Amino acid sequence: MGIIFKQSFKNTLIIYLGFIIGGINTLVLYTRFLKDEYYGLVTYVLSASNLVMPIIAFGIHFTIIKFFSAYTSKKEQDKFLSSIIFFPLLIAIPIGAFWDIFHNWIMDFVSKSSSEGNLIIESYTIHIYIIAVACAYYEVFYSWAKVQMQSVFGNLLKELYNRVAVMILLFAVYFNFITKQEFIVYLSWAYILRTLLMMIYAFRLYTPKFSFSLPDNFKEVLRYTFYIILAGSAGAIILDIDKVMIPGKDGFETAAYYAVAVFIGSFIEAPSRAMGQILQPLTSKSINEDNVKETQSLYKKSSINLMVIGGLFFVLVNCNVAELFKLLPNDKYAGGMSVVLMISSAKLFLMLLGNNGAILNNSKFYRIILPVNLGMALSVYFLNTYFYNDLGMGTEGLALATLITILIFNSFKLWFVKKKFSMTPFTNKTFLITIIIFIMFLGFYFWDFSVPEFYISKFPLHPIINITLKSVVIFSIYMFLVVKLSISEQINSLVKRYVK
Repeated sequence: MGIIFKQSFKNTLIIYLGFIIGGINTLVLYTRFLKDEYYGLVTYVLSASNLVMPIIAFGIHFTIIKFFSAYTSKKEQDKFLSSIIFFPLLIAIPIGAFWDIFHNWIMDFVSKSSSEGNLIIESYTIHIYIIAVACAYYEVFYSWAKVQMQSVFGNLLKELYNRVAVMILLFAVYFNFITKQEFIVYLSWAYILRTLLMMIYAFRLYTPKFSFSLPDNFKEVLRYTFYIILAGSAGAIILDIDKVMIPGKDGFETAAYYAVAVFIGSFIEAPSRAMGQILQPLTSKSINEDNVKETQSLYKKSSINLMVIGGLFFVLVNCNVAELFKLLPNDKYAGGMSVVLMISSAKLFLMLLGNNGAILNNSKFYRIILPVNLGMALSVYFLNTYFYNDLGMGTEGLALATLITILIFNSFKLWFVKKKFSMTPFTNKTFLITIIIFIMFLGFYFWDFSVPEFYISKFPLHPIINITLKSVVIFSIYMFLVVKLSISEQINSLVKRYVK
């Protein structure tokens, strides 16, 4: 776990710095500089591009991680990379050629709403395509770097670059350097630049000698890619279909309110994203080498460490969420407290499973991912429709649909790995950390420090003071219990190294 911890620690710092900047963007700048309608439009464009991206990527970013380490010579590796690097263009070019059809479909979808403001999307549908292509090739070159065990720079571009670019553009709107209408145009260029930077870095790490010959196992590669593209597309539906459905019923403003709540609830997953950048290629390597002991070790250690860190942020986020919403200029955002709880609970459950997904994606049982993801996509779509449209539960219904789907289908994946590999991510400390998280949540959810209200230029500062004081108390008690009870060997070693 040495290389994992070293790069995961750097990645975690980058991701949380990105989340802090993203939090400033989401809670302060978007809501004040861009306003609700255009913020909802940005949310819609990015979510729609996330739905298109897996199709354009053609599953190549997963294919690189699974197969690259299985080749033993540079010649074989070069053949492999040469044969798959242009695959996304086979999808991107035809989609671009027929984008008018997709444009009309998007307009038909959002025009169902009675809100005339939804028609502002008409000038921006092409940017869904541009961002999707840029993100697809970014992921391909990021995987290129990951298999060289270098994930930090790509993570910097993925988690920090985007947020900084958005912050700069938001201030550009505020100072009238660009208009609200031009914001998405410049954001699209920022995504293109990010892809170019990742491509240059990937080629510096490993420059293949391009050839027209195919690797010996090309049929197996193609078969895996086909399964993964379908599974990845279904997976994207799970993550972003709710944000795409909202404007068709309630308008872009509601999409903005929901996006803020989902952002806050997703804050706890940063350690999982950080650790996953390096865990994926290491898991693939251990499986390719048939190293069962190492695979099991990665499974258990990733689970307990992610649960410890994710649990801390689960408590911090949910016990401070009421104060966080006081920072927003619109009272309508405050209705998302239950959304935050459900989304963060779903994320915490995924962290409990450690690198479960990486094991399945890189094993000979990868085909199970397709029916599972298709089942999840259908489940979240129909539950969204039932809770949101039929029962009128609002955005809470969308969050509940996500939570139910993640709990059911990921429990199945947990059972499947247990059945096929005879391993689980749980240790004798798993139950203990779960109890600590539950008690800490109940103990701090219902009270806050009594801080007098005061403002600077109409911006409330008392919620920030309350959050800071409460977070210091929660962090101190939580970490004391984790270290005292030796929940994680790695965290205890880290503490002993820096705390004398």
